[in-house]
Amino acid sequence: MSATRSPKVSERVAPKAADPQPQKKKRDDDDGPDFATLLRAWIESHRASLVDSLRRLGKQPIGSFFTCMVMAVALSLPMGLSLLLSNVERLGGSWQRAAQISLYLQIEASPAEGESLREQIKGMPGVADAEYVGRDQALEEFQQQSGLGEALKELPENPLPGVVLVTPNEVDKPALEALRQKLSELPKVQQAQLDLVWVERLAAILKLGDRFVFGLTVLLVSALLLVIGNTIRLHIENRRTEIEVIKLVGGTDSYVRRPFLYMGALYGFGAGILSWGVLAFGLDWLNDAVVGLAGLYGSDFALAGVPVADGLSLLLGAVLLGYIGAWIAVARHLRELAPK
Repeated sequence: MSATRSPKVSERVAPKAADPQPQKKKRDDDDGPDFATLLRAWIESHRASLVDSLRRLGKQPIGSFFTCMVMAVALSLPMGLSLLLSNVERLGGSWQRAAQISLYLQIEASPAEGESLREQIKGMPGVADAEYVGRDQALEEFQQQSGLGEALKELPENPLPGVVLVTPNEVDKPALEALRQKLSELPKVQQAQLDLVWVERLAAILKLGDRFVFGLTVLLVSALLLVIGNTIRLHIENRRTEIEVIKLVGGTDSYVRRPFLYMGALYGFGAGILSWGVLAFGLDWLNDAVVGLAGLYGSDFALAGVPVADGLSLLLGAVLLGYIGAWIAVARHLRELAPK
């Protein structure tokens, strides 16, 4: 009897083979979500933060507009001054003509030799243009400018030599002096003259303008960061309770910071668009008076608008400044928002 019962007992006692599927499923669960799932979650989080920032700015359209307008004024002043300086540089043709090197040729140099020398100089590095003025043309111009036309006619021969006027590529004193020295060694050149005093004055004026624009830019960028920082601080204070609850349930600093960074970038984007529009309108409005004044002097000079490259740089810079200002404001106040 015991023999007949032993198989049943052994069947009850013997353990069943473990199912491999649950273990495999458990190992898969331990690996966590895959990269595609994490990427979708990251994109969705940023999308939600952007939409939330747009919605909050849309609830206060007037306040948001004036904040962007204040930022736009701070951006427009240095950019507008830089564009005006660029237009002034075009007023006389180019600054390089103010630093022309005059090559006085020997009296016996023929017009053919002068033209040949001009072609040789025009192909040299560092030279933008070269112009030959013959002896007869030089005498005629001197008679007109000096008012001694009748007296000069009594001279037995033309005392003026031919001249080659060399226009350099850049206004740089050491480079101009080296170019002058090189040109003075050319054949048929009696003397190479350069007005270094005027070049120094021109360089000083340009340097002063660059420093003024740089200093103004630094001041206004600092003011812009203060404006965006104070604006973001007000938004943080309005959402203090909400942020404390988010951190209480485990929200990270990056999650709390993200909507405010998007808000700062949106403020910067709006300010960049407004600044671009203000500059375009201001230059167009000022251009009417400039064209009228230039017409009185027989010139067709007109102010150029805002180049697309400069406008895009302005827009990108405004977005970056808004982002940086928001980051500074949030980093400063995030420590105070810990749940109590």
